This record gives sequence, C-alpha cells and structure tokens, in this order.
Amino acid sequence: MRVLRGRLVAYGLGAALIGVGGAGLLRDAAETDPAGWLVWFAGAALVHDLLLVPAVLGVALLTGRLPAPYRGPVRVSLVLAASVSAVALPMVLGLGRRAGDSSRLPQAYGAHLAVVLGLIGLAGAVAVTVRATARRRRPARTARTRCRCPGRWRRACRSRPSCRCR
Repeated sequence: MRVLRGRLVAYGLGAALIGVGGAGLLRDAAETDPAGWLVWFAGAALVHDLLLVPAVLGVALLTGRLPAPYRGPVRVSLVLAASVSAVALPMVLGLGRRAGDSSRLPQAYGAHLAVVLGLIGLAGAVAVTVRATARRRRPARTARTRCRCPGRWRRACRSRPSCRCR
C-alpha cells in the first residue's frame, strides 16, 4: 500500500508539472506555437508506437533464438548502438550546418559514429567470448539437469538410492 501511495504522489506531481508546462505554452502562445508543439508530441508518439516498438520487438524475436548466455550481451550491444545512432543522427546528417559558418558541426560525425559503433560491437563480442569460454570451462551438470531413472520424474525417483537426480 505504501508503494501505491508513493506512485500516486509521483503521478500527481508529474501531471501537475505537465499542467504547468501546458499553461505556459498557452499563456505565451505568440512565442511558443502550441499547435507546433502538439504536432511534435503527436509525431513523437506515433514514431515510438509505429516504428520503435515494432523494431525492438523484431530484434528481440530475432535474438531470442540465440543461446541464453549470449542473448544478453547481444541485446545490450544492439540497444546501445541504436541509442547512440539516434542521438548522433542529426549531426551525421548535418542538420543545422551552414556553408559560411565552419564552427557549426565542424567534425566528421559519420566517421566518429562508425568508431563508436565498432567499439560497442567489439565490447559485445568480448562479452560473448568471455561467456563462451566460461561456459566451456564449467563441468557438465547432466546428472542434475535430467533424470536418468525409468520414471524420468524427480519426485518419483528420489527415494531410490541409485537415482542421480538428487
């Protein structure tokens, strides 16, 4: 009950802050362009629901076939790469660059993004390699994972002294 009360307080504070922001947008409508903000927020919600969520679910479905120890590092690497790419995309595309102003976006952001994505991929490959070598070094646990007794049910064969399921 205590957690529920805390959540309700947090939701109430969030709603109050959204109300303050909305009131500020409407109060200063000449400078803030509330219709533009509404279009932007609606577009962001549509992009999230129609593009990002299906893409993440598709990647989760594709990586779900990987062996369990490797699934985590691969998914983390993909999420990090997507996040960095989303942040760097405006700079890579040169949005805001002006021909006469060499101080705006002065670097080779595409090459930098490629380096960062390569490092993320390398870190993911190292994590998968570490898990693979650690998995090979562990002794096999066949006696605990599968019962070799005729009944094949642990509950049915635990009473036998020759059972290897214990």
